Amino acid sequence: MSKKIIVAGGTGFVGSALLKQLKESGYETVLLTRNPDALGSIKPMVSKAVRWDARTGGTWAEELNGAFGVINLTGESIAAKRWTARQKNVILSSRVNAVRALVQAMKNQENGPKVFISASAVGYYGNVEEGDITETCAKGSGFLADTCGLWESEAKSAEKLGIRTVLLRIGVVLEKGGGALAKMLPPFMLFAGGPLGSGRQWFPWIHRDDAAGIILFALKTEALSGTVNTTAPVPVRMKEFCAEFGKAIHRPSWAPVPAFALKILLGEMSGLLLEGQKAVPQKLVRSGYSFRYPKVDRALKAIFSS
Repeated sequence: MSKKIIVAGGTGFVGSALLKQLKESGYETVLLTRNPDALGSIKPMVSKAVRWDARTGGTWAEELNGAFGVINLTGESIAAKRWTARQKNVILSSRVNAVRALVQAMKNQENGPKVFISASAVGYYGNVEEGDITETCAKGSGFLADTCGLWESEAKSAEKLGIRTVLLRIGVVLEKGGGALAKMLPPFMLFAGGPLGSGRQWFPWIHRDDAAGIILFALKTEALSGTVNTTAPVPVRMKEFCAEFGKAIHRPSWAPVPAFALKILLGEMSGLLLEGQKAVPQKLVRSGYSFRYPKVDRALKAIFSS
C-alpha cells in the first residue's frame, strides 16, 4: 500500500495537528497550499508542498497519481467575518470549488487514490434542541445546513469513481491557539465569562487530537465510509461546557451573554453560538475508534495543563 497522502487545506487549525500525526505514523505527505514558501512550523511535517488555488486544475493534480488517499480540509473560516451576502458566497464557493477540483483531478488519474476524506460540519443538522443526532438524521435548515449539504453532495461525486469516500461532520474543535477557545478565553480571563444565550443549547465538541486521530482512523479503516459525526461521545450543553471551561482556567462562569446582544453584534452568524445539536459519533463508536478525550472536563484539563 502506498504511504503517499495528499492533504489540501492542511495549514489550518485541524490540518496542522493532522500533518504531525501523519508524519508520526510514517506517511509521506504532499501538501496542497496557496503559498508553499510560507509553511512556518509545519514545514518539517510535510514531505512536499505544491501550489494550488483551490479552484482549478493544474500541475498539482499529477501528485494524486499513485497516492493512497486525499484529505480535504479546505474552506474559508466560518467565523472569520460577519455573514454578508458576499461572505456567504466566499464560504460556500471555497468549499464546493475545492472539492470539485480534487474530484476532477482524481478522475483523471490512471492510478488514483483509494480513499477520499473530506471535511463537513455538524451544522448540517441545523438547530436541534433535543434527542441524539446520528449520521442518519436529516439535513436541517439555514445557511450552514445548506452549505454542508452542497459541500457533501460535491464530495459524493468521488463515490462514482469507485473511491471510498468519508465525509466528516466535524463539531467544535478544542485546543489552545485557535478555534472556539481562542475566542472564549479573553472574557473568562477577565472574570467576565459565562454561557452564551440560554446555555441550554447543545455543544457538540471534539478535542483537536481526536479530530486528527479520526482522520487517520478513517484512512486505515476500510469499512468506514459515508458521513461520520466527528464529535466526542459525551456532548454537553453550553452551560455545562462553560462551567468546565471556567474550572480548567480557574475562573468563574457567571456572566451569561444575552442572546439579543449576540444577535446585534454578530447578526445571522450568532446562530453558531446560540444553536446546536446533540451530535453523537455512532459510526465511530461502532467502528472501534478509541477516543483520547471522551469527556469535556478531561479534554479541557489536558489543554490548559500543558
